[in-house]
Amino acid sequence: MNATQSLSMNVALLTDRERTLERIYAQTFPMVRHYVRERGGTTDDAKDIFHEAMILFYEKMVQEQLTLTASVSTYLMGICKNLWRQELEKRGRQQPLTESQAEIAGEPSGGEEEPAPLKLLTFVEQLGETCQAILVGFYYFGQRLEQIATQQGYRTVRSATVQKYKCLERLRKAVGHLSIENFKP
Repeated sequence: MNATQSLSMNVALLTDRERTLERIYAQTFPMVRHYVRERGGTTDDAKDIFHEAMILFYEKMVQEQLTLTASVSTYLMGICKNLWRQELEKRGRQQPLTESQAEIAGEPSGGEEEPAPLKLLTFVEQLGETCQAILVGFYYFGQRLEQIATQQGYRTVRSATVQKYKCLERLRKAVGHLSIENFKP
């Protein structure tokens, strides 16, 4: 989204606030609800987080303190993810791992006695420290590419995006000959 689109969003919020906010809500809230529920929250938690993000977004747009460089949905999702992480920290609880997240982390999912014959994490580790840090940070810990770029010493977020793509392609190539059955106990 460029400065012109950001300006048009600002105008839309000022001229037809209710309809514009309803459109944003209908477009973005289902994604936020899914994100929060996948990480141990409820629909009410998602509503609280989303409403807080909408207020922050609206205030910044009206006060002209925000120039969007991405879609409104992307911006709001970023805010909601950060707010949800803060809420989980405040509650002092850990995010429950889904079965697929537990497998990626190399932890047994449930009361399994035998580990799975192959672990995806084994393949990720073979890619090297940089790729491991990027992929685990992005997909497991949900870090933003801006944060990963800073941690890995990239000058731009675009560099981190390209490197993530290259790492992902290397991982796909490494496991491409396998089926999902190879990862099941």
